[in-house]
Amino acid sequence: MSDRIRQMVVTAAAIFMVVGTLFGIGLIGTRVEESSGGSLSATATLLAPAVPAFSIWSVIYAGLIGYVIWQWLPMNTSSSRDRRIGWLAAISMVLNGGWLLVTQAGWLWASVGVIVALVLSLGELMRRLAADPATSITEKVVVDGTFGLYLGWSSVATAANITATLVASGVNPGGIAAEVLGVVVVLVAAGIGVTLAIVYGGRWAVAAAMAWGLSWIAVGRLAVEPESGLVGGVALAAAVIVLGAAALVRLRAHRLVPVHVGR
Repeated sequence: MSDRIRQMVVTAAAIFMVVGTLFGIGLIGTRVEESSGGSLSATATLLAPAVPAFSIWSVIYAGLIGYVIWQWLPMNTSSSRDRRIGWLAAISMVLNGGWLLVTQAGWLWASVGVIVALVLSLGELMRRLAADPATSITEKVVVDGTFGLYLGWSSVATAANITATLVASGVNPGGIAAEVLGVVVVLVAAGIGVTLAIVYGGRWAVAAAMAWGLSWIAVGRLAVEPESGLVGGVALAAAVIVLGAAALVRLRAHRLVPVHVGR
């Protein structure tokens, strides 16, 4: 019975997330980039990714819907792995939809709280996945891949969200000072990416999503207002660092695996 309740809650959370998305893309409410006075648009701050970056949500949402279906399959109903992550998955989807709704209301500081909670819930979810490896390729793609992308992108989005909120609140020194602060934030994001690679064993999905977000920050600063060659260059380097860290962690893990040679 508890498994059925969990499955239904996950499904309801997904429906709530989809409703929030309808607001976020403007089918019901105001598009994210136009809400909160435009503070979250692609040209609002030095840390805002260029518009194409947000296409990653299509992949993440498709994966989340795939996960909802996957957890309903008879063979997964009583899966110990899904029991460990199901409730956190539901929480993450509620927070996702909630973020879209609070930005509709222009509550930027509330949106920071929501997205930080989202990243923390996804971080714990990925920790549980890492402690209990997937047993099939399908599960690795639908579950590990989806939530890895979700965590990686949300981590970059958190940096952009916090920056946008600070600027909207009047914390915007301008000039070289703003660029230096932008570089600091990008470097912190890179540090988080390296840390996630170490903690989760170099998960490609996490690293790829972070590198995607950082790369589009670079494109935004090198090609779109507000322009900053400094921030753009550092963001591009940060993307390479995050991918490199994941590669190094995986290479090191591979070298440490004992090889048994028969006589």
